Amino acid sequence: MQILDGKKTSEDIKREIAAEVQQMKANGEKVPHLAAVIVGNNGASLTYVGSKVRSCEQIGFDSTLVALPEETTEEQLLAKIKELNEDDNLDGYIVQLPLPKHIDEEKILLAIDPQKDVDGFHPTNFGRMALEMETFLPATPFGIMELLERYKVETSGKHTVVIGRSHIVGRPMSILMSRKGNPGDSTVTLTHSRTKNLAEFTKNADIIITALGVPEFLKADMVKDGVVIIDVGITRVEDATNPKGYVIKGDVDFDGVSQKSSFITPVPGGVGPMTIAMLLKNTLLARKIRSRK
Repeated sequence: MQILDGKKTSEDIKREIAAEVQQMKANGEKVPHLAAVIVGNNGASLTYVGSKVRSCEQIGFDSTLVALPEETTEEQLLAKIKELNEDDNLDGYIVQLPLPKHIDEEKILLAIDPQKDVDGFHPTNFGRMALEMETFLPATPFGIMELLERYKVETSGKHTVVIGRSHIVGRPMSILMSRKGNPGDSTVTLTHSRTKNLAEFTKNADIIITALGVPEFLKADMVKDGVVIIDVGITRVEDATNPKGYVIKGDVDFDGVSQKSSFITPVPGGVGPMTIAMLLKNTLLARKIRSRK
């Protein structure tokens, strides 16, 4: 059994990007510039955005944090997005979700210029992904593909079962794993909360990618020997014995399932760290695309 170490791999990617940025500076080229928009005071969102800004500094990107108050109206946010779309100094930006209840997330995501949508959520980029064209891939699925590639996990002709159909992870994963190329060329079954007899699918899977959000849902008796496990789940579970009062659990019963796995991602330290690294990779791509014009 081999651990798919997202923490180490994400640091490798950041080092590679930092070296490329140094070369850009040496050539007198503009370095990538990423902005993050956050509305309100959601603790988890503030932490996440803060780590994105720090990562930008770490690798030599320019970064901008646009922090707006909770009472920001939809019209004000749309005006800010228009401003960012038109800012020629900016290569890419993200709008941190969730947004306050009074703002229509779909309307906001549609307003983002697809050429600056480094989160890869805009329908234009989603469509380009499905058509196997150059685009920004959603960061978490992109990170999973990168882990599979770097650890040389064989995906061609394999049966991949994806658990969860969210637009952020499950749906794009099902598309990416079935696309031509490596990783890819996999036969994909997309399962979800309404799937009957889920274990019948997982028992036959060569690769399982789970993004369900149910702690330790996938047990050892639901998988076959040699399975590859990608655990995207991340749930806080109360634990009085832990100084924090909680522990982080994935969708997979790690102790049991890891005994039967050929490759497995830990939680934490697996898919999570890859997400920010791939956001940075998308921003670098955005800069390269803009410099071609």
